[in-house]
Amino acid sequence: MTSLNVSLPEPLKKYIERQTRQGGYSTPSEYMRDLIRADQKQKAGERVEALLPEGLESGPATEMTDEDWVDIRREGLTRTKKRPNKPQVR
Repeated sequence: MTSLNVSLPEPLKKYIERQTRQGGYSTPSEYMRDLIRADQKQKAGERVEALLPEGLESGPATEMTDEDWVDIRREGLTRTKKRPNKPQVR
């Protein structure tokens, strides 16, 4: 893990400390990580929502074939192997 120092005005610092206690977090860092994860999840949802009309307008749905699934797995493995310091899926 790495550290990131953030300067905050006193009222925000007190707010974070209060939320840490009230939310059952053990540290302000844990609270902040939770906020960031929630933001990431929201942004991913917004991206899906933005892409949904494109998918709906892309034409009629077709049934997935065995070849489609093989291609998807192959692409996933290729992407996984390109990631630095990530566990390899076999």
